Amino acid sequence: MSVHEEKRLPPAVFLMGPTASGKTDLAVALSKELPFEIISVDSALIYKGMDIGTAKPDPEILVEA
Repeated sequence: MSVHEEKRLPPAVFLMGPTASGKTDLAVALSKELPFEIISVDSALIYKGMDIGTAKPDPEILVEA
């Protein structure tokens, strides 16, 4: 048995698409139905004060998810 066969990683869900296409809403809905956590890799979401054009989720959504 190889190292890759012994240790299996959990499945991952990747949501990709253009800004304002509904990725965040879908991710939040999925997180309420399935046991996983959301990890955003959108670099624009980490900048404080960069709210225009980034489609950042509301603070309430972030608390729920």
